[in-house]
Amino acid sequence: MGLALNSVAENAVPLQALEQGGAAAIGIGLAAIGAGYAERGIGASVVGALAEDSISPGIGILLTVLPETLVIFALVALFV
Repeated sequence: MGLALNSVAENAVPLQALEQGGAAAIGIGLAAIGAGYAERGIGASVVGALAEDSISPGIGILLTVLPETLVIFALVALFV
């Protein structure tokens, strides 16, 4: 069995790594998708709380925009 694994390893084509730009695009895209997913639930909760007059609109906007800092951090990490 060891001989078969060695021959497979010798004949395998090496995988090409992502270039730096592609990796950055995937990282920022995933951060944006995660922020959008978080904002979905927060936005629904804020609208419900605003309908019941339990929070002010400023706090609701702050809570909704807060997950966007993930994307800003990703962009900062790209340029550092």
